[in-house]
Amino acid sequence: MALQWLANRCFTAVHRQNLVYNTCWEDPEIDRRALELTSEDSVALITSAGCNALDYALESPREVHAIDVNPLQNALLELKIAAINTLHHDDFFQLFGKGRHEQWQSLYRDAVRDQLSPEAKKVWDLRSNFFDGSHRRRSFYFRGTSGLFAWLINRYVKRSSELRAAIDELLEAPDIESQREIYARRNVDRLLWTRPLRWALRRDTTMAMLGVPRSQRNQIDRDYPGGIAGFIQDRIASVFQNTPLKQNYFWRVYLTGEYTQDCCPEYLRACNFDRLKDGLANRISVHTSTIETFLNHHQGSISRFVLLDHMDWLYDRYPEHLASEWQAILDRAASHSRVLWRSAALEVDFIDPLQVWYDGKRCRLGELLSYHRELAQELHNSDRVNTYGSFYIADVKGMAA
Repeated sequence: MALQWLANRCFTAVHRQNLVYNTCWEDPEIDRRALELTSEDSVALITSAGCNALDYALESPREVHAIDVNPLQNALLELKIAAINTLHHDDFFQLFGKGRHEQWQSLYRDAVRDQLSPEAKKVWDLRSNFFDGSHRRRSFYFRGTSGLFAWLINRYVKRSSELRAAIDELLEAPDIESQREIYARRNVDRLLWTRPLRWALRRDTTMAMLGVPRSQRNQIDRDYPGGIAGFIQDRIASVFQNTPLKQNYFWRVYLTGEYTQDCCPEYLRACNFDRLKDGLANRISVHTSTIETFLNHHQGSISRFVLLDHMDWLYDRYPEHLASEWQAILDRAASHSRVLWRSAALEVDFIDPLQVWYDGKRCRLGELLSYHRELAQELHNSDRVNTYGSFYIADVKGMAA
């Protein structure tokens, strides 16, 4: 119990006043296939770094509601939208593609700042040097708590010229067969997984920097051979050997500190930037609150919900709020609603037993959900990030079109 308390305090301290996520680590390519967005859809999602809110906006839904309890995450999305509305693509890509811009201070002061809410101005007035390249970490993608971890890993990698060369070669490999050959020839397992790194991956402080609460670690330690360290090691080995890295911008940005024009999120591409600038970005609204609070105050209906993995944490610490959140989802769900979520666990067993009210009767949530299990597994297998244990797609019965 003492260890659990200490881990929770550590996680809360890291998340309370910090920008945790500087980029989204949920693959929007599989989300788009799962969501099947149309111009009639209203989307509610957890903001994280805002990348995927912009990605979904490119599908031209009616509206996108980005919701996060961490105001810094919402401030980052606000900054992206403000920069889209005020800057040219070259400057925008320098900021969010390269992670730095030599003229950022003047761009922020003269153009971007006036487009921000008062709350976001306070955040970025104090952190404008995140993008100017003057800090020793150089890139925005090495800032924030997850960025600090990425920076430390890069310093670790640079200490071994063999390992740095191996990773650089893997990132430029033309296909999976070449990646496997490089991985074996370079003996990446031996170079990467030293005793100090294995030790670090078992620390709650490290997991907190990555946004992994103790509850998620407990699930993996319980279900996965080798626990959290074994899970991470196996997933990274799989990414390097089974996922095409040439277009895997998730791993590239944390292994190099930047994207390239050919390997980046969709919102960074010039053609998509123009579409966002022409009005699609302004279909996004930002809300600093819980999912439940937003839904209870929202006047319209929502047809698509993207809940990331926050239910792992909610179930472990505040199980009563998990049921009330789902009640709010049911109360605001449109006639063709669909819900996506992820989990650190290999299989989630705490959703279906939740007790909710529907059509005037008390029932198990599982009675109301129609799962797309085969599609979810197919998409999960093609996830370029490859760090979650499972992925779920469910329609609400009685509300399906």
